[in-house]
Amino acid sequence: MKLKTRLTISFCIIMFVPIVLAVVTIIGFQKVQIRALEQTYGLDASDFSYLTNSVQLLNRYTIKDYDRLAGIADGYPERLENLDYLTKLNQDLQNKYSYLIVRKADKIIYAGKEHSFLDASSLPDYGENEWDSDSGMYMDGEEQAFIKQIDFLFSDGEEGSAFIVTTAYELLPEIKNLIFDISISILLILLCTAGMLIIWIYGGIIRPLKKLEAATVNIQQGNLDFTIKAEGHDEISELCASFEEMRKRLKESAEQQMASERENKELISNIAHDLKTPITAVKGYAEGLLDGVADTPQKREKYLRTINNKANEMDALLNELTLYSKIDTNRIPYNFSKLNVSEYFNDCIEEVGMDLESKNIGVTYFNYVDNDVMIIADPEQLRRVINNIIGNSVKYMKDQKGQINIRIKDVGDFIQVEIEDNGRGIANKDLPYIFERFFRADASRNSATGGSGIGLSIVKKIIEDHGGKIWATSKESVGTVMYFVIRKYQEVIRNE
Repeated sequence: MKLKTRLTISFCIIMFVPIVLAVVTIIGFQKVQIRALEQTYGLDASDFSYLTNSVQLLNRYTIKDYDRLAGIADGYPERLENLDYLTKLNQDLQNKYSYLIVRKADKIIYAGKEHSFLDASSLPDYGENEWDSDSGMYMDGEEQAFIKQIDFLFSDGEEGSAFIVTTAYELLPEIKNLIFDISISILLILLCTAGMLIIWIYGGIIRPLKKLEAATVNIQQGNLDFTIKAEGHDEISELCASFEEMRKRLKESAEQQMASERENKELISNIAHDLKTPITAVKGYAEGLLDGVADTPQKREKYLRTINNKANEMDALLNELTLYSKIDTNRIPYNFSKLNVSEYFNDCIEEVGMDLESKNIGVTYFNYVDNDVMIIADPEQLRRVINNIIGNSVKYMKDQKGQINIRIKDVGDFIQVEIEDNGRGIANKDLPYIFERFFRADASRNSATGGSGIGLSIVKKIIEDHGGKIWATSKESVGTVMYFVIRKYQEVIRNE
């Protein structure tokens, strides 16, 4: 079950179950507590409106007492001058948080409460209102009270008024108990509902959380050889699936790191091996010069030229190693600028052509691009790409008379460069891997066909950083064609 669905159900339970149970509880209390109120105070058990209306509640306290007092005032007014009788009436009223005041003419002859805040001047005048058992007057001030008035005539004809005063700051003990019991019941209902929901929700997520906890411990200890199975389709299961995906990525990353370390060791081994041959040659020819073996100017010149060539080979290897370290950390320095395709490649081909002619390798150059076509590129790094590709072709020439064809084409939004040779070619099984670091189609490691194995990976990185793409086709014993494309520069015309 989805966690969202589980929470929705929980919300509905929280909203409706307590309400239903509270209604049932109130109905139960109605049968017990409200009937007790009816029996004690004569309140109507079928009408709950007075529980929310304090004035109506105060009025209902003394309805029966008012009717009884009104009957006495009407039939036996002389009793309302009898202090003993008035005291007895007052005692009955005190059980209902009320007391009696009797006024004759303008003088209070009886006050059922000492230090009452009411005096003759603050009480309503005789005949001021038409009073009955359902009416009264609420007085606010130093002491809040609800007053009912009964006007009558004493036996001697004097005007008199009897007042039933109910203090408003007191509550019926039964009402207090009712409110307390209902509050406790609702609290218990909420606690029980919350407890059941917690158990339900906790039971639904604890199992996958335990799995995640165990997986976290495994990862903390470096153990990635485990599997987290996601059961169900809820959010916790999705989290488990994401955690499993993270574990796979971490494992792949760890394996890649180990592979990278192996590649670094292989690179160091390759560089060490490839440096050993020219260093040995430099050392041998230098010793020949020191020992006087080169006893003619021609031999000395040959020895020195050889030493220079071997030093250049070592310098090239070290440059490749330096550039490789920058590739590995994405720190190749680029200085992009706008280049004219025809002018740039004409200069490049002229430069490499002289070197290739000295090695008895022919160069043919075809430019099919308009003279005004421009690209955005780093001229130095792009020249490195061309030199690396051509250098690879030279290494693997099979014929004494080598041939390299260079073509520049316009292919829509890109210019395409093709460098074709007539070398040994590359086997179909090796072709997909030639741009990978440290890959060598030729396992030999001599100074003629060796190398660090990172030349074409550097080429690929540079082309991709230019927003282009590189690929190759080849046939064994026929030759290889290297292709790469670079996006053309296009000015954006803005409407004024």
